[in-house]
Amino acid sequence: MLRDGHMPIYEPTLEERVMRNVKEGRLRFTSSYADGLCDAEFAFIAVPTPTNHVNGGADLRYVEAAARSIAQVMPEGLIVVDKSTVPVGTGDRVRQIIEDSLPLPLRFAVVSNPEFLREGSAFADCMQPDRVVLGAAEAWALEAVAGLYRHLECPIIRTDLPTAEMIKYVANAMLATRISFMNEVAAICERVGADVRMVAAGVGTDRRIGRAFLDAGLGYGGSCFPKDVKALVQMGLDAGCEPEILQSVDRVNREVCYRAVSKLADTFGSLSGLTVGLWGLAFKPDTDDLREAPAVRIAQALLAAGAHVRAYDPKAMAAAREVLPEVAFTADAYSAAHLADAVILVTDWPEFSALDFATVKELMCCPVVIDGRNALDDRLLTSLGFIYRGMGCCSSAHVPAVQRRTRPEKVLEFVHAPEIETEVGVSLDGEVESTLEAA
Repeated sequence: MLRDGHMPIYEPTLEERVMRNVKEGRLRFTSSYADGLCDAEFAFIAVPTPTNHVNGGADLRYVEAAARSIAQVMPEGLIVVDKSTVPVGTGDRVRQIIEDSLPLPLRFAVVSNPEFLREGSAFADCMQPDRVVLGAAEAWALEAVAGLYRHLECPIIRTDLPTAEMIKYVANAMLATRISFMNEVAAICERVGADVRMVAAGVGTDRRIGRAFLDAGLGYGGSCFPKDVKALVQMGLDAGCEPEILQSVDRVNREVCYRAVSKLADTFGSLSGLTVGLWGLAFKPDTDDLREAPAVRIAQALLAAGAHVRAYDPKAMAAAREVLPEVAFTADAYSAAHLADAVILVTDWPEFSALDFATVKELMCCPVVIDGRNALDDRLLTSLGFIYRGMGCCSSAHVPAVQRRTRPEKVLEFVHAPEIETEVGVSLDGEVESTLEAA
């Protein structure tokens, strides 16, 4: 795909940057280790380390396979850099695999250089990092890799292999802990009548705490936090520790997304027969990644309870069709709300906050909005007559009775988008018929 000029992932401006550097001769792609490593000084291993479903630890088979392939064709003096997130001890394991797989003895080194990139802004994080972490046993290799980052204005932390590998896991686990902590606080706020948004703002002004990662919502997802928390838990268990806080962080995150489903059940009494629109599918804005996305679990729970689900996401529709075949995908946010008894904001893409909510209300059978990210203007929605349910900012004890309309006052006639086509027509008896056809 990359050789043909197609990006397998989405991030704003990424495709333009990659293609420009390909055109200018600074970047090329190959599926041949021999081609890629010819005359190379450095080889970065940047492969997935998914959760091992046997024990919850990291699955290192892709790292190990890369190490074996590198050993077959590597030049003298190559520095192999572990960029993947790997458990403590992996650097030594990579070194041993290479030594065992070399056709002839060669001088080489292994350096740990974990990445700290955020999906959706990885390029910016690469060029303006908070820090660069390097770990190695050989000083010459450590300094050689440090030289690659000499033009970046950030601290370069030099340490040993195990410590460098541990820093990455602890960084992600700390951020995940803040998210789960605030989601637990949000549940308490709902019961006692406090507003978690103001709580976060007040607490975040403390310089010792800071404001980042204190937003209550539907929990974290993606390729890093879920698997890295699980992997750190397993590392602790393997070392004879009992990581109780980390185990709770993971448990709270797995359960928190279902609070949106519970809010619907509280509002309507039953989910059976409801039509629910989902706004957002990717685990966060500016990406199309559905790995561990709360939207997937929410959609599956709604379907299992007998609800009908319609969904829209600006970038994750193609991937979602593979994962959620029973969901009806629409061309835009308005179509997802059309004829819905409720909508759930799952991913806080900016376009959802900019919707014409007067129009949204006319399209819906019931004006119920579950704001899973506390991203919408609750005062505006309430003034328009919506039943607004946020996360940690609306008491579950006082929910207005819902009167379902048989049909909305406004009916969509035709919506078109590049990814899919949606035709909506009204028959003589007023029933609305929809056909969805993938482009």
